[in-house]
Amino acid sequence: MTGTGRTPSPADLAAGNEEAEAFLRRTWSTPSGLLAALSTVDHKIIGRRYIATAFVFLILGGVLALVMRIQLAFPEARFVSADRYNQIFTVHGSNMMFLFAVPVMEAMAVYLVPLMVGTRNIAFPRLNAFSYWIYLAGGLLLWISLALDTAPDVGWFSYVPLSGPQYGAGKRADLWAQMITFTEVSALAVAVEIVVTVFKLRAPGMSLDRIPVFVWSMLVTAFLVILAMPAIMFASSSLILDRLVGTQFYNPAEGGDVLLWQHLFWFFGHPEVYIIFLPAVGIVSAMISTFTQRPVFGYMPLVLAMIATGILSFGLWVHHMFVAGLPRLGSSFFTASSMAIAIPAGTQIFCWLATLWDGRPVFKTPLLFIIGFLITFVIGGLTGVMVASVPLDTQVHDTYFVVAHFHYVLIGGSVFPLIGAIYYWFPKMTGRMMSERLGRWAFGLIFTGFHLTFFPMHILGLQGMPRRVYTYPPELPWAGLNLFVSLSAFILAAGFLVFFIDALRSFRHGPPAGRNPWNASTLEWAVPSPPPPYNFRHIPVVESREPLWMSGETLAVATGLRLDRRELIVSSVTSGEPEAREASPADSIWPFLAAIATSIMLIGSIFSPWAVVWGAVPVAITLTGWFWPKQTPEDET
Repeated sequence: MTGTGRTPSPADLAAGNEEAEAFLRRTWSTPSGLLAALSTVDHKIIGRRYIATAFVFLILGGVLALVMRIQLAFPEARFVSADRYNQIFTVHGSNMMFLFAVPVMEAMAVYLVPLMVGTRNIAFPRLNAFSYWIYLAGGLLLWISLALDTAPDVGWFSYVPLSGPQYGAGKRADLWAQMITFTEVSALAVAVEIVVTVFKLRAPGMSLDRIPVFVWSMLVTAFLVILAMPAIMFASSSLILDRLVGTQFYNPAEGGDVLLWQHLFWFFGHPEVYIIFLPAVGIVSAMISTFTQRPVFGYMPLVLAMIATGILSFGLWVHHMFVAGLPRLGSSFFTASSMAIAIPAGTQIFCWLATLWDGRPVFKTPLLFIIGFLITFVIGGLTGVMVASVPLDTQVHDTYFVVAHFHYVLIGGSVFPLIGAIYYWFPKMTGRMMSERLGRWAFGLIFTGFHLTFFPMHILGLQGMPRRVYTYPPELPWAGLNLFVSLSAFILAAGFLVFFIDALRSFRHGPPAGRNPWNASTLEWAVPSPPPPYNFRHIPVVESREPLWMSGETLAVATGLRLDRRELIVSSVTSGEPEAREASPADSIWPFLAAIATSIMLIGSIFSPWAVVWGAVPVAITLTGWFWPKQTPEDET
């Protein structure tokens, strides 16, 4: 290895820095070549793939949004047919919720959480690789169906009986339901990985009260995914059973209940808003601390507010069903709980404002997106309190007022922080800085375009314009505002175009970033940019909540891990005390093969229930290959 003929020590105790790095690079690197690319379990490579794929889906969903706005710009327009329009708004909503918003937030966690907690890989790395391939298969299923003019046309919520066997002819609703299965399997897998990584793979000394706020936000989000996703998986599976094998879950004539669908869907659907929003809380907290050069104000209230938000999010789903004829007492309860969630949200905003007030803000591009987030999310929160009230919700239900509200919450509450996060962590992921000048242009166009596009929709809703309409007659007073909204949508699109141009250009030609260009405090900035395959040469020992600000470049480290196999430190849940060394699985092609086998089985089950029986055989074979001992160093325990 070193040219001296000496056999280096297998542990990092005796090896020098250069010798240890050479060993670690050989042990943890992903070789070049297609097979290696399909086999890698490096959380950074998989995280980048997730992020890139999710942004491709964002672009595609944005193009569909522009097509809808062109169609609605003029009354009685015929830019697309009514059937095509139904497919487009269904795919747009499903794409943005299931293929972009949730996956991209989990992708940020896949990349960042292991670095932030000071470990060398995510827990269950092969499951992580499997989750990406399953997610990609689900996305391709949806978009190929649109290309073939057979896409779902029943809305992203797929209400029965519209999506049931009585009214949903063909396989469109089945494609939607199975796409849900793909994406939820993927989301659940990542959630389990994050929970175990945060609880058991933290660096020595990182007790619960030293965990970065972003990691806390992803931990709470992961629990929300684990608790909420089974409801939609049951709903989509039972819908397929109704359509394919004749069960009667949603057929009132045979003892079923159509409202059961709404309960199941929204029991998942409302926590999903916070599955998207809570990671943004962590992102904003991380960035606002860096750009004010002080610890975030109210660490403990912020963490408790996130946990409270997560708990309360499961008590709100009925406010989507106020017009479904439920008992008044139930409506009153859900009105109160819907308004109560404003308390933890207000606590978070107060903590961020206090951090800005007491710090010395540096208005770089990421902080501009935080300012945009605060303004936009507060407006969305105010309209949320409005639609939590039964009398007002009854008036604006299924109008463009609701469209405006949820775009303010979802884009304001997640996309603004996410774009800021890309500007913030892009240097760490690529080793290069993005352009500050183009970043300011992107922010200006996105912020202006967003508000010009979506704020007038409140007025359209109050004027009675229903959502999901293909066109409208010229006698109604909606034409002028619709044309204005459609033109503004192109300003918003131009902002995103500048952002993507900046990212692509900077990936190749951006100035070198260095290890810690923002002088941030968390552990991911302690490693080179981009991080090496093994993340940390030595596992750091954490002695404070802001380790890089307290210890600078000279972090205390833990030693004793072997260099000739992939090893991690397992630590205690509360105090972060080291408990054991644990092998981390090596690269394997079996997760990719298992994802292919699972995809064939799930897609086949759209057409025949026997596909589940016959498809289980290759799935079992690939899983056996996955877990079969390979006599590698990592198989030692």
